[in-house]
Amino acid sequence: MAEKVPQSFANHVRWDPAFHFFLAPVFLITFIVSIVHAVRHPGWEQWWAVVFFFAAILLALKARLYALRVQDRVIRLEERLRLSGLLAEPLRSRLSELNEGQLIALRFASDAECPALVEKALREKLTRGDVKKGVQVWRADYWRV
Repeated sequence: MAEKVPQSFANHVRWDPAFHFFLAPVFLITFIVSIVHAVRHPGWEQWWAVVFFFAAILLALKARLYALRVQDRVIRLEERLRLSGLLAEPLRSRLSELNEGQLIALRFASDAECPALVEKALREKLTRGDVKKGVQVWRADYWRV
């Protein structure tokens, strides 16, 4: 079995080949072709096909976004649990001040650097990307879809 490449800020984005390189392009190309066909051969059936293919694209995107939102909820819960064990008072009592993006980004931080990064995120109101950039020892997340 091939070893996984160590994750970092530069390569942590996950691509789903079936979705990003097959499904999305097929839907998009079909939608464009249906518009061209409707313009060249006007009729309610052709325009209905445009509406249908737009709905198919929307369905694919919404299904993907729903799955990502569920993962984000699980990650938030997991990070709150992890941080409640890692952080000392008074930082632990400020966990509720972390926003969703900060919590999700903190999953990449090692246990040792989490307290300082949480404090910095709260003090400087860091964005998700800023928190990720602040991680020195990357804790990989290979499970994200």
